[in-house]
Amino acid sequence: MRKYYLTTNAFLILLIATLWVGCGSESTDQSEDTPTAEAEMPEEATAKFVANPQFIEKQEVSTLELGAKAPDFNLIGVDGEYHTLDEYDDAEVLVIVFTCNHCPTAQAYEERVMQVVEDYSNQSVQVIAISPNSPLGLMYSELGYTDLDDDYDAMILRAEHMDFNFPYLYDGDNEAASLKYGPVATPHAFVFDADRTLQYQGRLDKVEKPGTLNADDLRAAVDAVLAGETPETQTTKVFGCSTKWGWKTEYKDKANADWAAREVTLEKADVAGIKQIMKNEDSGKLRLINVWATWCGPCIVEYPDFIVLQRMYGARDFEFVSISADKPEEFDKALRFLEEKESGVANYLFSEDDKYALIEAVDSEWNGALPYTALIEPGGKIVWSHQGQIDFLELKRAIVDHPMIGRYY
Repeated sequence: MRKYYLTTNAFLILLIATLWVGCGSESTDQSEDTPTAEAEMPEEATAKFVANPQFIEKQEVSTLELGAKAPDFNLIGVDGEYHTLDEYDDAEVLVIVFTCNHCPTAQAYEERVMQVVEDYSNQSVQVIAISPNSPLGLMYSELGYTDLDDDYDAMILRAEHMDFNFPYLYDGDNEAASLKYGPVATPHAFVFDADRTLQYQGRLDKVEKPGTLNADDLRAAVDAVLAGETPETQTTKVFGCSTKWGWKTEYKDKANADWAAREVTLEKADVAGIKQIMKNEDSGKLRLINVWATWCGPCIVEYPDFIVLQRMYGARDFEFVSISADKPEEFDKALRFLEEKESGVANYLFSEDDKYALIEAVDSEWNGALPYTALIEPGGKIVWSHQGQIDFLELKRAIVDHPMIGRYY
């Protein structure tokens, strides 16, 4: 479904109609329930947790052995509260699932974890999820199946979006707890009895595809422990994305250096060329275009985030294309900006002076204010579009939920 946002600023509309001065704006109307800058703060406001991922020295990590006691922890949750092991003493069975936001395998099992929580809600079973990943070690190219990375604020967004029914705890600052448990991948489940002795560690079930199994291996272990028995199978191999330990920064640094070394070019495109870009006939990819200009404040502020999208999804059936609406004589200025932003993608500058011709060539339903962004399927169908600064989380979800991309392998 296409989305269009028209500015309510009459003065801007007048400028657009006469001079095609860009930088579209969005409505700033606020409902009575929306807090404003003048709203009084509570007298005893609680300081918000601020994540601070640290580099940690490389070390050998061993998975917790069967029969071992559950290591204690003190971790911040997406609820803004700290949680410790003894908080869950009343549960006869404790299930700890090491998972994360970005991994397609972890995402594939989220609903199964939620179903386990619901099905055992009256049987003294406590499920906890811990994200063991250090954001320092996560490369953009590893985010090709997700809308979110693994930092703490992103965990909050993921929990809200999926309506998680279990505690979701962050261990990305120093991974102190995760190092004691030793998850090898996400997801990795650990099942403890009432004495907090490890009775099972491994996969939730053997099929990654959602809707196939329902955490069969995990359920078998939980059922056995509830019955006071030893699970028939106590350990399995684990399939998923490897844990991102805080010393795994070498590949990320190399990837950043390789991207920075990419040549940045800028080509001129006339009306016919712009129309051809919008048709997206031969790429075979989901194409994201952004029309911008160096004189457009919102454009230059948000532009680096488009490069991040290319680095996230570029290894899949996706490409970002930029179109500069700067005047033809401002070619060098536009190129310098692109070089500063490391825009190693397909960059074009509209080579004609008639901006209304550009508007019609891009999208006849676009009213002309900048920036303008559109997501285009092969064949030219615009499946998502927006005028003005965009919500990148919304755009990421539009990309990753499109059938050409998808969250799972």
